[in-house]
Amino acid sequence: MNMKDAFRFQNKLKDLMVEATEILQDRRNIVKVKTTHLRSKVMGDAQDAVVEEVAPSEYAGHANEVAAFLMSMLEEREKLSRSIHTAKGGLALDMDSEVGLNRQRQELAEVFRHMTTLRNSEKTIVGGGSGFRFNSEGNQVSYRCDATQVTTIDFDRNKIRGMATALSKKADEISMSLDKCLVNTEVAYEPPFDMNDSFEVILSDFIEKATVA
Repeated sequence: MNMKDAFRFQNKLKDLMVEATEILQDRRNIVKVKTTHLRSKVMGDAQDAVVEEVAPSEYAGHANEVAAFLMSMLEEREKLSRSIHTAKGGLALDMDSEVGLNRQRQELAEVFRHMTTLRNSEKTIVGGGSGFRFNSEGNQVSYRCDATQVTTIDFDRNKIRGMATALSKKADEISMSLDKCLVNTEVAYEPPFDMNDSFEVILSDFIEKATVA
């Protein structure tokens, strides 16, 4: 499989483990609860009644197999991770580093693009100014007045725009290279089941094989 499918299968294994773990985390799936109604203690001729709680999952009673399934999926994840690591080692670029760097390039480009949208401006703020004066009694009092606010960009717009353009171009080039790596790089791994199979099908097949063995 190529690296793109390898990453997809990696996520598939993770999701399978999450679902299987939820089965074992529900106490009702891993214990049997039987309640005996001691009717004979109240009425000598009455028979005791036994009630067993119904488990919420069809996999109740298969806790050992589900646990073994989890261990198997973990082993597959370890195996696949090693294969992906080996495949990455043969690439001309460091995929993990470049993914993080490209995210940073895109974020910086967005910051710079936002800067270039700012413009010089001037506006009047009615009642936005203030001052102090002496009134007829000789006391100092405050007063309000209009204010003129001038905004001037304090950077070289052309340089900032050039940085944004260069970052976007670099990010696009790296993205294309990463996409090519994902599609063209082979990962030496043989999946134990079809990626499109459901959790129910995969786990049921595993339990069936374990029972036969």
